Amino acid sequence: MEMQGKRVEESRAVMTRLMNLPDANPAGNVHGGVIMNLIDSAAGVVAVRHCRTNVVTASIDRLDLLRPIFIGDLVTFKASMNMVNRTSMEVGVRVDAENLRTGEIRKVAAAYLTYVALGHDGRPTRVPPLILETEDEHRRNREAKARREARLKYKEKSWV
Repeated sequence: MEMQGKRVEESRAVMTRLMNLPDANPAGNVHGGVIMNLIDSAAGVVAVRHCRTNVVTASIDRLDLLRPIFIGDLVTFKASMNMVNRTSMEVGVRVDAENLRTGEIRKVAAAYLTYVALGHDGRPTRVPPLILETEDEHRRNREAKARREARLKYKEKSWV
């Protein structure tokens, strides 16, 4: 039986979090590890929404911390599905920080994460196909396929 596809919009997730003292170093800069953890959480929500089963993070293809984030910033994580394969999925996450006093919003990070869907037996299981509707979704899908090819080539060289 053919699995019914899902639209990108059906699994998209947006999370926000106010950065506080425990998130930062003594200079007031938020730790990169805090941001990494929240990126993984937002992307994981997208993966579970898409396949409606347990998932595990298989790789973080790219994580760019572009600008500092400070105590008091409101940080928004926008995550959406870029591509699906038989049992794996790539999710892209954009991170913006807002200075609540000035209203300035700046892009502070971006990442691409790959998840594998797990069945009840804990083994990889098939995921629904992805329905691409907009030109932006098609572009993100093409770019995700190129990243996957590069990752597989790298894996071939580095794991032998």
